[in-house]
Amino acid sequence: MLPKVNQILHMNMNSIDDEESRIEYKARIADVTDTALVIEIPLNEKTGRLKKLYQGDELSTFFLGEGGVKHYFTTSVIGYTEDVIRLVELRKPALESITQIQRRNFLRVLAELEIAVKLSDQIQFIGITEDVSGGGISFICDGQVPVGMNMAISCWILAPFKNGSIEHIPFSGEIVRVKQLDSGKQLAMVRFVDIADRERQKLIRFCFERQMDFRKR
Repeated sequence: MLPKVNQILHMNMNSIDDEESRIEYKARIADVTDTALVIEIPLNEKTGRLKKLYQGDELSTFFLGEGGVKHYFTTSVIGYTEDVIRLVELRKPALESITQIQRRNFLRVLAELEIAVKLSDQIQFIGITEDVSGGGISFICDGQVPVGMNMAISCWILAPFKNGSIEHIPFSGEIVRVKQLDSGKQLAMVRFVDIADRERQKLIRFCFERQMDFRKR
């Protein structure tokens, strides 16, 4: 499913500045051509300010389909169009590059990924995930680590992809359950509280790639 004229496109800048990359902008799609999505100047609804985009800027975007399904894709600015107002041309995504997922029904897959966890300025450690999804993760850590229900944590995960890239995915979460394991370690289950849509998209893509690997075995 491709986005259509008058749909709202939600977007985050693909920036090395973490603060900038977490800001979500919205823009109406004014036109769709063979090669481009033509949008109005994006708006930061929290501040009411317009976002100036430059040619070559990379964006992580999504639009909503029926039933609350989010359709994710990445794109970049390829040009501008002068109409009554100035419009921005974004590279039109290939249909197969659009990831479709329903927020309340994220695919969860088994995966042992390195995760860095910060409980406080004094307590930080490295653990291993047991499973991951677009809505949360679970990880295993030493039994002496003081994790508990409703605890707020800051984390990042290292996720490898089929193309050989390894992505650093940051998020904030809340521990919703802790299980003591026979090994003496603990399994902590976490829901995402604050994660940029572009970072969630990376995790969703990782889950789909991992599911495809499982199906081939």
